[in-house]
Amino acid sequence: MPSANGLPASHQNLAPGDGELYLLRAFYPRAMANDYLQNLLQTLAWQSEQIHIYGRWLQVPRLMAWYGDAGAEYRYSGVAHQPLPWTAELLALRVDVETVCRQSFNSVLANLYRDGRDSMGCHADNEKELGPNPLIASLSFGETRSLRFRHNRSGAKLDIDLNHGDLLIMAGELQHHWRHQLPKSAKAKQPRINLTFRRIVSAPNSPDLSATR
Repeated sequence: MPSANGLPASHQNLAPGDGELYLLRAFYPRAMANDYLQNLLQTLAWQSEQIHIYGRWLQVPRLMAWYGDAGAEYRYSGVAHQPLPWTAELLALRVDVETVCRQSFNSVLANLYRDGRDSMGCHADNEKELGPNPLIASLSFGETRSLRFRHNRSGAKLDIDLNHGDLLIMAGELQHHWRHQLPKSAKAKQPRINLTFRRIVSAPNSPDLSATR
């Protein structure tokens, strides 16, 4: 680097072009990651969601929860969500992530992948309330799963295995040019929690762009 977002120069941009993508392996050591995994599994208000696509409602193949500052409303899965108040653990995680990203976050989307059958469809985090070039910090706890990126024009693919305690940072113009997904796995998988810290910068008064996730 250094990147436009002020990340330390020691972090290598993994995106082959059109955006910024940084992976910090073992951002949390195993013992600390284990504690966070168990706490988040037990304390977050996990709920089943539905998406509205092609005129019908379908079950989202994972559990979800939305936390943040008052007023940080966000549309995902075809529904507007008001944030739940921060838990002590989420606040502690936010401080650590903000320190390395050198950016403040006012919300976090939590996803729980219960086994290999749970997944996330191909999408970009390009909702207008996130701003033109959002920096999104993604923490992983639990089972290793592969996040697949695909370039919108060239079709180039990039697969990144996300391990217990890893931090992935998406920034710059990445959301304009790349889409990403978490495919299903035929192998038996233990639970995985993904926390994506975001900054809501405007009211979500435009059509939802995440209904296909």
